[in-house]
Amino acid sequence: MYLLRSLLIMPSSSSSPPPPPPSSLNIYLARHGQDQDNAASILNGHRNQPLTSIGIRQASTVAEKIRSAGLTFDAIYSSPLQRAHQTALIIASEGQCLGSECRNSKSACDSESAVQVMDQLIERDFGIMTGVPAKEIRSRCSRPGELLLTDTISYFLKPEGAETFPDLIERANGVIEDIRQQHEGRDESVLLVTHGDFGKMLYAAYYELKWDDVLKQFHFGNSEVLLLSKDSTSDNAHVFEIKQYNH
Repeated sequence: MYLLRSLLIMPSSSSSPPPPPPSSLNIYLARHGQDQDNAASILNGHRNQPLTSIGIRQASTVAEKIRSAGLTFDAIYSSPLQRAHQTALIIASEGQCLGSECRNSKSACDSESAVQVMDQLIERDFGIMTGVPAKEIRSRCSRPGELLLTDTISYFLKPEGAETFPDLIERANGVIEDIRQQHEGRDESVLLVTHGDFGKMLYAAYYELKWDDVLKQFHFGNSEVLLLSKDSTSDNAHVFEIKQYNH
């Protein structure tokens, strides 16, 4: 009888193991600190200006907030533009990266090896609006359908040579898919340090929202942090918010 009972409760050798629990990937988005173009109210796009002293302080402040909140990242990715890369390095210097480059010592987190440059995180190409004073947006884009106005920002939609917001949604979907593939099956948190327009389109793509609704939903200011997660709702954007309204 004992043998019979044992055979009844033993799992069949041909049965499949239970599926692993679904992984939870948290994607944090940080916008760079203030750069020289932000300070001068110049539309930057792909212009490659460094952080101002205010921008460095903003990046240091958000790095401290991240540390104080106990957030750590298994990987940090950055736009190739220096304003974003500088911001990412400041965050990494606080020891918030736990990736393979950083696990052995905090000093590794002080080097550029802690931050992986991802070209697809670059800001929107502003086309002929690149380098234009922000105050000229409305006069240069005055025809119907050329502007979307919010409480804080005037968004130009289709100037010559510029990426459109649907273009950015397509690029954002590619970034999200790449990140998911690289961190597939693992409960991890990653940080993407990017830009205002593209960061909002990453948010729209992740939550499958209309791009124009997201432009009006919230402002993504310098050194602010957003969370993309299945455990975070699309109407609860900010992790850390700074009330500053650079374009």
